[in-house]
Parts: sequence; structure tokens; C-alpha cells
Amino acid sequence: MDQMEQIVSLVALSMGVGWASGINLYATVLMLGVLQNLGHITLPEELQIVGDPLILMAAGFMYFVEFFADKVPGVDTGWDGLHTFIRIPAGAALAASAVGDISPAVEVAAALVGGSLAAGSHAAKAGSRVLINTSPEPVTNWTASISEDLMVLAGIWAALNHPVWFLVALVVFIVLLIWLLPKIWRGVKKVFRFIAGLFGAKEPPDPQNSGSGKLAHDSGNNQQGISK
Repeated sequence: MDQMEQIVSLVALSMGVGWASGINLYATVLMLGVLQNLGHITLPEELQIVGDPLILMAAGFMYFVEFFADKVPGVDTGWDGLHTFIRIPAGAALAASAVGDISPAVEVAAALVGGSLAAGSHAAKAGSRVLINTSPEPVTNWTASISEDLMVLAGIWAALNHPVWFLVALVVFIVLLIWLLPKIWRGVKKVFRFIAGLFGAKEPPDPQNSGSGKLAHDSGNNQQGISK
């Protein structure tokens, strides 16, 4: 039974760090590193590197930058676009490290699933931000950003302390994500289509139609002259 609980805990931690990294990578690393150094948790050996002071300082600095960048309309979308190339591979690496050195096959499998979860949560975050930015006021951005940070902290805490319940919630999240992502994608396409329409050049008038209109106008003027 203890072995089964350990396996469930490792799976929850692995999937949890992958999922959380797609939303806020720096908050995930910072929380794990701080809890590790305070002695509240014992991470797998390969993941204990997040407690290194240099990594904690880097994660803390980047979280400070993201805390403000993530709350400015437009800037948050650019930030998310840039972090597409950072959150997903980092989520895969953290997920692989969370399973320890059980076997190379398990690490690869964890990296694949963790990277996919990071991609899914990142896509939901980035897409919803594009839709939120259609509102000119910054309140919704602040609300969304703070809610995302709290969700990451709560998710990591649940994965560490209540792994079974976290895995159940993760399954629910995946089902909702499958249903929600196509709707978000359609909304994002409408937003970018609208922006492209604002900056797109107007179509030049058709010279044939213009010539026909001119002939019709001249003909009308001639008929009026004859009737007079």
C-alpha cells in the first residue's frame, strides 16, 4: 500500500509541475524551491535542484517581472507568446525530474505527458488573455493574473498533500480543456481577423466598374441636354 501511495504521489507531482508550468513557470519553481529549503517537503533527488539559491534568485526575479508584465493588456499576450518556447519544454523537464531515476522510459513518458499538460494549460491561459484584452480596462487582467497565480499555488499544494484529489481535478481540467480550447481558438481568430481588418489596405476600385459608371453618367448628362 505504501508503494502504491508513493507511485500516486510521484505521478501527481510530475503531472502537477507540468500543468502548473504552463500557467506560471516561475511561481512553480519558486514554490517548490522554497518549500524544499524550509524542510516542508522532500523532492525527488533530480528535482531538488530547484532549491539551489541561484535558481531561486532567478525564479524570484523572473516572477517579479512576470507579475507586472502579466497584468498589462497587450503586454501579457506578448509575454505569453514568448513563453510558448519556455514554459512547455520547462514543464516537460520538471515532470521528468519529478519521477526521479526510476527508469529512462518512465522519465521520457513523464516528459511527454508533462509537456503536453504544460502546452494545454499554456494555450488556455494565452488564448483567454487574448479574449480578455478586447476589454480596454485593466481590472480583468489583474483579476485573471492573480487568479492564475493562486490556482498554481493551490494546484502544487494539492499535488503534494492530496495527490489523489489533485489527479481527479486534473482529469476534470483536461475534459474541460478539450471542450474549451476550440471555442477559445475561434474567439482568438475573430480578434486577430478584426485587428487585421483595421490595419488592412482597402481594396482599390475596379477600373472596369469605374469606367462603366462614368459612361453611364456621361450618357445621362447627354440625355438631359437633348431633352432641354
